[in-house]
Amino acid sequence: MSPITRSSRAVLGASVAALTVLAATACGPDNSDPAVAQTTAPTVAGSATGKPAPFKLPTAEELKTWKFEDWDKWAQANVITPAVKGYWNLQKLLNAKPKPMPQPPADPTQPPAQPTSAAPAQPTATQPPAAPGQAPSVVPAKPVAHPFAKNLHVNGKIFFKDGNEDYVCSGTVVSDPANPGKSNLVWTASHCLHGGKGGKYYTNITFAPAYNSNGLLSGGKQGDEAAAEPYGEWDATAGMVSPQWTAEADPEKGGPWSQYDFGIIKVANPTGGKSLEETVGGSVPLWFNAPREQLSVTSYGYPAGKPFDGVELEHCDGGKPAAKPGEPSRPAMLAIGCNMTGGSSGGGWYATKDGKPALVSDTSIGNNANTYEAGPYLEDVAAHMFDYFTKKSK
Repeated sequence: MSPITRSSRAVLGASVAALTVLAATACGPDNSDPAVAQTTAPTVAGSATGKPAPFKLPTAEELKTWKFEDWDKWAQANVITPAVKGYWNLQKLLNAKPKPMPQPPADPTQPPAQPTSAAPAQPTATQPPAAPGQAPSVVPAKPVAHPFAKNLHVNGKIFFKDGNEDYVCSGTVVSDPANPGKSNLVWTASHCLHGGKGGKYYTNITFAPAYNSNGLLSGGKQGDEAAAEPYGEWDATAGMVSPQWTAEADPEKGGPWSQYDFGIIKVANPTGGKSLEETVGGSVPLWFNAPREQLSVTSYGYPAGKPFDGVELEHCDGGKPAAKPGEPSRPAMLAIGCNMTGGSSGGGWYATKDGKPALVSDTSIGNNANTYEAGPYLEDVAAHMFDYFTKKSK
């Protein structure tokens, strides 16, 4: 399995509080012993010595038992770097690229995946999932019509810098129980925030909600930043990802860490004033431990790898997701047929709860033929991380 990475956006400077955390998650075969794997923690903001704060990363089993104070220690040992003010301009936004689709190790028990020459008929929401061990049938992505319906303005692009390159991912405005109606939280994939085992946090992380919602950049049309970003750029001020990403992840490959490939950032209004949720007109609640057998999902994202150009919000109506097994001690991932490419990583997966949309996963990995994608199943570990984050980022 290969992670579909997309990244690049700036982080607003000012307050890098103890919670200004980013711990990421990726995908790839696990060649490390998670019981002893460790990374060097970034310097804690406000540290008098400036030395890295020591922190022993947990095993996957230990992570399941973490309490509030454990997440707090993790947060204080991991901080994001403030963005360089004015880093992003339209040219950088348009040139930001998805990282190349990694080549996953070949499975000798399966024939190599072949791309389809013609788009198959799209399955209905009641279509049964793929049989165990089989990938779902491909579903062609469809662009969202312009102008976006107001409820779709919660979708956007996440930009960031990794080394000397600018990258792009996708993200979703999610509801904040600690600030009802006034959320500044964006859900995405861990691999959109951090480079994995031995890697660093990305820099200049920013979120552009409802990117190109009016279609002013569609079809190669020229425009300005206002056309691309109707609500401007919301720089990250805090963030967090699963510790297993920094302990284990090989960003070139898919593996057990993909089962925890979720991350969250808090953003700030570029002009001050209203919250992100108030500005875009809504947010999507997270649905942890959603009943797999009852789900019918639709994934959203901004794929930027060919044949897509990165300016359109696309969606795949995947129906009932299949279970993609992995490390048995971790929740099996959700998998749907979809031909989206790099750039859609971190995009939200929606299901209906009580008649309204709720977020149940995010795009994490896909195969090289771009016929399906998989996302983490959000159970207790994700719920505990989110609970900590919302309480500490008030």
